[in-house]
Amino acid sequence: MRQRGLRDEDIRLAFNASTQVANDAFVLTDRDAAREIQKRKREIQTFERLKGCKLIVEGGALVTCYHAVSAHGGFQRNRKRRRG
Repeated sequence: MRQRGLRDEDIRLAFNASTQVANDAFVLTDRDAAREIQKRKREIQTFERLKGCKLIVEGGALVTCYHAVSAHGGFQRNRKRRRG
């Protein structure tokens, strides 16, 4: 479909999200596109929230998970307070 300016990935995305309008035809409607855009916006928000999340796995099973990066972007460390 290169001649039509569509990449394989474009066709895959459009086909998976489109509405069937006939036995042999699908259309990516405005509603379909809006639904997929909202879905991906929620995924992006989730990734933003999970940045720095550390997953501990043992024997193929999840043991624990936690945010290993502070809100300022650095790794959390056990810091002792200096007296003085």
